[in-house]
Amino acid sequence: MAVYFDHRIEAPESSNVPFQLAWHSALPVLAVASSNPATGGNVDLYLQQGEYVESCHVQRPHQPEVLRWHPTKPVLALGWENGEVVLLTHPSGDQTVLPSIHTVCITLLEWSSSGSRLVTGDQTGVLAVWKVDARGRLQGNHLVKHEYNKPLTCCIFRPASPGDDVAKLARASVSGDENALDMFSWKGAPLKMGPQEGLAFYVSTADGKVHSVDEHCKTTPLLSVEGSIKKLIYIEMRETLAVITENLMLSQYTFGPEGGAQEFMKVKLSSRSGQNVDIVWTENSLLITATGEHMVRLWDLERDDNYVLSLDETLGFEKGELINCVSHCPGKEILAAGTTHGRIAMWRMVVQPGSSRSNTKAQWKLQTPTEIEGNVTQLQWGSSLNLLAANNSNTVLILCEHVMSAHFSQQVAAVQLTPTQLSISQFTTGVHLALQSDMHIKGVCVTKDSVTVWNGKQVTVYELSGIVLRSTGSFPCDSHVVAVHGENLYTVEPNRVQIRTPQGTVKQLLTFSKAEGNPVLLNVCQSYLVVGTDTAYIRVFDLSRRDAKAHSSSKNLADQISNLGALRSVKCNANGSQVSILISQVNGRPDHKVYFYDVEMDTVTHFDFFTGRPSSGISQPEESEKQESQGTDLSGRCPVSHFWDESEPRLFVCETVPISSESSSNGYLDMVDVFVVTLFCTQEHGLLLQDCYPKPSGLQTLLALDVPYYYFTCKPGEPDSCVTQVSSASQQTQLTKKAPAPFPHMVSRRALRDFVGLENCEKATRDAMLNFSFYLTIGDMDEAFKSIKLIKSKAVWENMARMCVKTRRMDVARVCLGNMGNARAAKALKEAEAEAEPEAQVAMLAIQLGMLEDAEKLYKSCQRYDLLNIFYQASGQWQQALEIAESHDRIHLRTTYYNYAKYQESMGDKILALAYYEKSDTHRVEVPRMLQDDISSLEIYVNKMKDKSIYKWWAQYLESQSDMDSALHFYECAQDYLSLVRVHCYMGNIQKASEIANNTGDRAASYHLARHYEGHDDIKQAVHFYTRAQAYNNAIRLCKENGLDDQLMNLALLSNPEDMMEAACYYEEKGAQMDRAVALYQKAGYVSKALELAFATQQFSALQVIAEDLNENSDPALLARCSEFFITHSQYEKAVDLLVAAKKYQQALELCVNQNLTITEELADRMTPADASEEASRGLAEKIADCCMRQGNYHLATKKYILASNKHKAMRALLKSGDTEKIVYFAGMSRQKELFIMAANYLQSLDWRKNPDILKTIITFYTKARALDLLAGFYEACAQVEIDDYQNYEKALDALMEAFKCFSKSKDASSGQQEVRLADLQHKITLIKKFVHIRRLYDENPGEAARLCEALLEEPELDPAVRIGDAFGFLVDHHCHQGNLQAAYHKLEELQKLLPSQNLRHFISQSSLEALQKEMGISISRGDHRNSVKEEDEVEEDLNVS
Repeated sequence: MAVYFDHRIEAPESSNVPFQLAWHSALPVLAVASSNPATGGNVDLYLQQGEYVESCHVQRPHQPEVLRWHPTKPVLALGWENGEVVLLTHPSGDQTVLPSIHTVCITLLEWSSSGSRLVTGDQTGVLAVWKVDARGRLQGNHLVKHEYNKPLTCCIFRPASPGDDVAKLARASVSGDENALDMFSWKGAPLKMGPQEGLAFYVSTADGKVHSVDEHCKTTPLLSVEGSIKKLIYIEMRETLAVITENLMLSQYTFGPEGGAQEFMKVKLSSRSGQNVDIVWTENSLLITATGEHMVRLWDLERDDNYVLSLDETLGFEKGELINCVSHCPGKEILAAGTTHGRIAMWRMVVQPGSSRSNTKAQWKLQTPTEIEGNVTQLQWGSSLNLLAANNSNTVLILCEHVMSAHFSQQVAAVQLTPTQLSISQFTTGVHLALQSDMHIKGVCVTKDSVTVWNGKQVTVYELSGIVLRSTGSFPCDSHVVAVHGENLYTVEPNRVQIRTPQGTVKQLLTFSKAEGNPVLLNVCQSYLVVGTDTAYIRVFDLSRRDAKAHSSSKNLADQISNLGALRSVKCNANGSQVSILISQVNGRPDHKVYFYDVEMDTVTHFDFFTGRPSSGISQPEESEKQESQGTDLSGRCPVSHFWDESEPRLFVCETVPISSESSSNGYLDMVDVFVVTLFCTQEHGLLLQDCYPKPSGLQTLLALDVPYYYFTCKPGEPDSCVTQVSSASQQTQLTKKAPAPFPHMVSRRALRDFVGLENCEKATRDAMLNFSFYLTIGDMDEAFKSIKLIKSKAVWENMARMCVKTRRMDVARVCLGNMGNARAAKALKEAEAEAEPEAQVAMLAIQLGMLEDAEKLYKSCQRYDLLNIFYQASGQWQQALEIAESHDRIHLRTTYYNYAKYQESMGDKILALAYYEKSDTHRVEVPRMLQDDISSLEIYVNKMKDKSIYKWWAQYLESQSDMDSALHFYECAQDYLSLVRVHCYMGNIQKASEIANNTGDRAASYHLARHYEGHDDIKQAVHFYTRAQAYNNAIRLCKENGLDDQLMNLALLSNPEDMMEAACYYEEKGAQMDRAVALYQKAGYVSKALELAFATQQFSALQVIAEDLNENSDPALLARCSEFFITHSQYEKAVDLLVAAKKYQQALELCVNQNLTITEELADRMTPADASEEASRGLAEKIADCCMRQGNYHLATKKYILASNKHKAMRALLKSGDTEKIVYFAGMSRQKELFIMAANYLQSLDWRKNPDILKTIITFYTKARALDLLAGFYEACAQVEIDDYQNYEKALDALMEAFKCFSKSKDASSGQQEVRLADLQHKITLIKKFVHIRRLYDENPGEAARLCEALLEEPELDPAVRIGDAFGFLVDHHCHQGNLQAAYHKLEELQKLLPSQNLRHFISQSSLEALQKEMGISISRGDHRNSVKEEDEVEEDLNVS
């Protein structure tokens, strides 16, 4: 909270009535224009506290009309009634009179934004523009002069058009932006610079016209409105011009591309007629008007919104008080308004969380008014110090904002109310005093015996004795900070601290070196004084003796704290061991850390509220968990004040605000997001978070910490324990008892979390509780219990149990409940242990302790909405319970509806109860029960709902009232056919009852009717309706009793097995219709009994039916007996199935062999069960396979041979099947030599010549079987094929070489037979090599090749290796090519003699034959052509040479 000091200006005697004010925009200099009937008009300058500047007095016999300060220089432009314009310079007082351009009253003075131009205008419409240099001095004559012939009213400069921002481009260039760099270089386009200030302006006249004057001073008519123009406003954001006339008509204009103005909005502003209007325009597009009403009107032109701000009588304003004038301070965002009763109302802009200052959510909050004398006619904010000048027609007052002074010590608190008033509260006695001082109070310091106030020039000490305040001393002193300890006062001056008596006598000096700087901060706690200097040094002094002694050496915090700008506040604890420090950074912003200086260890640590954590190396166990459990987050905050407890040296408290608001001087006072953080600070454990909670609403700032209370300054009327109110003036010596003081109580106490309910406990209990809280914070439960074990107060234990809800220590809570003797809570806590979530257990504890809000938060945090629903129901919060059930606990939604309906029924609200019974789907029972005493309402409800269950209930009620007809009607509506049949039977309408039972098929109705017929001996109908009711046992009973055998069989088949068995016994005992007995025994599941009876009675057809249902689960003996029966009757396949089912596999197999029954794969699988022994299974499988082989089922035989582990027979079976793919696969999987050979031998029988894959497989199998002799034989066969079919001796040679290699590697190569075979192979290879060589040599030397071929024909045993026909064919072709056809012919004849039975075309080329035929005239006769066209079995031609 802030107060305003008012300084009355020290006006000279020549000044009389002030009527105009003008603040310099930056300097704290105020210009005041006043009039004196005797001397004329005066203009005087005053400083911040109203000091008169004698050198700047201006006096003329005429009245001053207009005052305008230069924007930056201390130059004031004065316009006088006679047309004179004077430039007054501060502080020299130099006066510069402008050349005489104007001869009548000046109405217009306006500076450009940088002050290089001055516009003057008078009542005749003459306007002049003047040029002013950078020092504010006039340069030559006027630049231009215009005459508009009408009084000039307003002038406004248009801001410069936006150009390139040079500073921004320079930064971008340095950071590497090539585009920005090009704009500075010669290569790029020329840099477009906007003018430094706007020189164009608009000027208005009394006849409603607005003219535009450009930067070259050329004037152009722009627009015209009705009436004289009172205000011109240029809205830079929209680039529009707003015009306000004397009758408050607001018009807005936009500018076209050619400079014309177009009106786009026009509105009439509200006002009281006949009143002067004060109009203010703010930078954020707010238009504020004061028109002599009790309210201020605001128009937001940017958002087209408007609203009003009214005075509030509860804050001290009076009814009928009107507002004369307004002024807005952009720096503080405060709107000030002067009233007719001498008060200044102030509204502060308060930004709601989650919105910006430009948002419409921003609100104006009315502050406590500042009172001055008279009628406030003019207000103006000004200077960089945001000072407010107020004119009350008699004098001018300068108001300066001052944060209210407050102090607490030794159970005495003082809070400043007004600049000269204090509120004193004594908490030990409950007395409230009001102190009125004769000076503006800038600081206060209290002890239990004194109150000391000062204003920076004077210090006054008051003795506090009971309810009396008495001045004991007053002395001049320039100290801006004072501390008090006992009878000593501590003040500061350069490089030292003075210790004074209450009368001002200096008793002792505490000196500081030049390096240590000047003391600027003082704080006393118990017997210790801490001093902070302007060079960031701190020193601690011990005040317990007669003279102050140094408790610690001087500490330079700048060496320990980086980025330290200045000390903001220093405080020491009760034993002088710790000093807490708040600092400002180098940039002037508050630091977000609290620093702690340990005097004994000479170390500095800190707690960082930006991260919410202490400095590294400080013990902080489970800090994040504790913050989460308390539902707070300390990160992103900044400390604004701090205090140590006055008696407990470990306990420290700090007030924090979000970082976004710490720069505001007083903005955080009204914030709700202020946290009070309590820490324990010790050498052993460092900084420990003890508690953190939001500042309660209604309280303002933290004042002190004195266990068991926090002390806050509060808003007026906040309740506390003080009861007596007294008023005292500064010079009083006795209590004034006429009336209580009008000042409200300004200090409020709030108990620490651990001391709620223990505010008045004795010191021992208080110390024990502090120790308990400390040990609980560090997690030492043993020491915690030791500290409280002697406490017997139930209130103490209950408070600790409440603390356990915050800390979630259930083990501690159980001990607390035990000491409280609260058995019910202990039982509930024990039952809550079954819940998995710890928060749910803590919530139950909170419920038992009456902490319902905490319980609700805990249930929500663990998302146990089912328990939260129960909690809401138990606490009577039914709407919340319904909302939770509908949104999160839908599984219990109907239960919640039902419980709410029961609650409303108990409250007598049957309509609401009925609605929720319906929602819970229990209305069919609950609503009739609820309305049974209101029959008419119940009947209406029944007819309305049309529900079958309700119809039935209502029908039963009517039946009980003997209204059978109505009952039948509602039973029919309910479709309750049983009740219909029952009532009709009761009434004797048997026919109607039968129709209902037959038509509906209702089983219950049919059963009831059957019982009725049975009771009346109508057996046929009884059996019929028992059957419809599916009560077959009753129908069977009646059939047996009455000999209805035909119906009995059908009923028995429809009934259950027990009834079937009973009916079968009936037929068997009767001895007739035994086939029915057998069938019923079988249906009932007694197959053996059915078979016995079938065999005994020779029921072969029945046996056939029974056998079809037999399977492997049937009795083996029964199966065997049936199989014999089927064998006897030559039904062998059925007999085999039964034998297999009976597990007589050998007999089944023999039957298959003997009767030549085909064994299917399914039967074979059944005959080789998996549970048989391995040996038996193999033998049986082999027998099955043999049988399958005989039957030609080779694949099944293969499977069974494999099952019998006889792979040779399996392979034989596969070979017989001819399935090449399976043969190859099985041989590869078996990996046995014999099987490889068998497979390879089989593959040779295939057309391996045309299938390379088969060829490769044969070679692979022989190789894997290591049958080299067989492989060699295969290679020989391959070679012969190449010779016979393709005459490819090269490939034949390769094959024979491979065969030779295989024979060579054969194991029995030493035997004589093997040697002979090798020699034979070698001979063949030699001959083939020669023939291959001859063919290759022919291309180079045909003659030599022919000679060698002739020699080759002489070789013995040539033909097996090289066919004779091929050798002769070679020679014939040679002679034909050489043209020696005669020799060729002789060779041909010789070949025909050697091979008379072979076709010579196989050996001789077609070309050679044709040549011989042509040249030699040989007639060639062809063989038989019976098959003219054949593909594979082509008939060869015979060549006969004749």
